[in-house]
Amino acid sequence: MKNRITKYIPVVIITLLLGIYIGLQLNRYMLSYRNPQISKFERILKYTENFYIDTLKREKLIEDAIEGMFSNLDPHTVYIPPEEQLTEEEAFRGNFEGVGIEFQIIKDTVVVVSPITGGPSEAVGILSGDRIIKINGKSCIGYSNEQIIKLLRGKKGTKVEVTIYRPSINKLINFNIVRDTINIYSVNAYLIYNNDIGYISLNRFSETSFDEMLDALKKLTSEGMKKLVLDLRNNPGGYLEQAHKIADLFIDDRKLIVYTKGRIKEFNEEFRAEKEYPYEKIPLIILVNKGSASASEIIAGAIQDWDRGLIVGERTFGKGLVQRQILLPDKSAVRITIAKYYTPSGRVIQRNYSDKKNYYKQLYQLDESDSNNLNHKIEENSSKEVYKTRIGRKVFGGNGITPDYIVEPVRDSEFSIELRKNNVYYLFVRDYMDKNGEKLRNKYKNDLNKFIREFNFSEYDLHNFLNFIKKQKIKFSLKDFEKDKELNKVRLKAFVARDLFKNKGWYAVMLQFDRQFQKAIQHFPDAIKFLQINTGNN
Repeated sequence: MKNRITKYIPVVIITLLLGIYIGLQLNRYMLSYRNPQISKFERILKYTENFYIDTLKREKLIEDAIEGMFSNLDPHTVYIPPEEQLTEEEAFRGNFEGVGIEFQIIKDTVVVVSPITGGPSEAVGILSGDRIIKINGKSCIGYSNEQIIKLLRGKKGTKVEVTIYRPSINKLINFNIVRDTINIYSVNAYLIYNNDIGYISLNRFSETSFDEMLDALKKLTSEGMKKLVLDLRNNPGGYLEQAHKIADLFIDDRKLIVYTKGRIKEFNEEFRAEKEYPYEKIPLIILVNKGSASASEIIAGAIQDWDRGLIVGERTFGKGLVQRQILLPDKSAVRITIAKYYTPSGRVIQRNYSDKKNYYKQLYQLDESDSNNLNHKIEENSSKEVYKTRIGRKVFGGNGITPDYIVEPVRDSEFSIELRKNNVYYLFVRDYMDKNGEKLRNKYKNDLNKFIREFNFSEYDLHNFLNFIKKQKIKFSLKDFEKDKELNKVRLKAFVARDLFKNKGWYAVMLQFDRQFQKAIQHFPDAIKFLQINTGNN
C-alpha cells in the first residue's frame, strides 16, 4: 500500500507544478488583455514616481488623479479624503463620543461657548464662559483645536479630568467627566413666537432629523402652536429618505413627494406620503435662501407643487442631483451622481453646471428684490419649462425653487461683516458675561420670555462696545457703527441669550430683527387659503 502511494507522488507534484505554471501564464494572458487605458495610467504613475524631480507620495498622486477624473463631471460627484469623511459621517450620523462642549480658543485659552444639551459636561455643571485650564492634570494653554478635540473625545464610559477657571467667582474647579454619546442636533432650535406661531430651524437632513422634527412638533403643539414656520435657510441637504419622511408630516393621502430617474433603472424611485399626521392641516410657511439645497428643495418643491403652504425668501441653490456614497477600504469615499430628482409636477431643480468654474458664484450674482410672486410672473420670460401646481399656478423648472414671496434679507454693512469675521461681538459679550453672567443667571433663571421683555443693552454698554471695537485690529467706521446700531444691539443681546438659554435664546432674539421671518408671518392668510383649498374647507 505504501509503495503504491509513493509511486504516485511524482505524478501529483508534476500536476501541481503544471497547474501553477498554467495559472501564471493565464494570469499574464488576462493582464495583457486588460483595458489599455488602465495600463497606461499605471505606467504614467510608475514613471512619475520614479523620475519626478521631487519625492512624491503614491496616495496623493492617486487622489489627485481621482479628482481630475471627476473634474469634468457634475459639481456634486466628488472624492472625500478619509479625515473629511469621518467628520461628515459624524455630522450625518448625528452623534459622536466625548464630553459634549462647544468651545473656542481665545488668546491661547479654551473657552466654553456652550455645554451641549443633555451631555455629560452640562450634567456636571460646566457653564458657558468657563475656561478650560488643564485636562487630566496637564496644562492645555496654547493647545490647538485639534489637540483639544483629541483629548476631550474618547470612548463612551471613559473618564477625563478637567480643571476650569470660572471668572464670575474667580475660582478654579475640578470636574471628573464620564464621556458619553453626544447628539449632534439637526434641529437648531424650536420655539413659539407671538403666542401661536411655531418656529423650527433645521440645519441639515441627518439620520435623526425626522425624529427631531416630530419631537419638536409635538412639543410646540403642546405649547399652543396654531401655525408653523419651517426654516430651511442655509440647509444644504442630506439624506433623501429623511426629506421624504419630513415632507410626509405635512402632505396627506398618497400624494407624490419626489421621484428620481437615472440611467440605471434600479435608481428610478417614487416617494409618496405614507402616514397620517396631525400637522397635515396646520398653516405652513417654509423659509428658504440661496443656501437651501437638495433635500431642502425636495420639501419646498413638494409643498409648492401641492399648494400646501407658502415658500418665502430667496431662490434656492438648485441642486437636483442624487448621489450614492461608496466607502473605500482606506475610509475615504466617493459620491457619484446616479439620478436626477423631480418635484411632483415634474420639475427638475438642478441648475445648469456647464460653466463649472463659476457654478457657485453664479447664484450669488442674482439680484432679486421684494415681490409678490404667488403667480410666478418673475420667471414668466424664462426659457425654462413651465409646470403647474395643484391649483394651476405656473412654476418653472431647472433653476432651483423660486419663492411665492421673494424677500431680501437684512444686509450687513462691510463694517458689521468685519465685526462678525473677527468674532468681535462674541469677544465683547464674553467679557460682559464674565462680569455680569452670575447676576443675569440668577435674575432670569429659565425665563426666556422675561429676558426678552426686560433685557437690553444700554447706551453706556454700547459706548463700551464702541471703545472695545476701537481696540481691535479692524478698520473703524463710526458712520457704519451708527447705521447698524439697532442691529448691533440685537446681535449683542442674542449672544447673551445664547449664553443663558443656548440656541433657543439666540433664535428668540434674532427672529425679532429677521426681515425674512417678519415678512413671512404677514403672509399666513395666503397659507391658510391654500390649506383650505387642499382640505376642501372654504
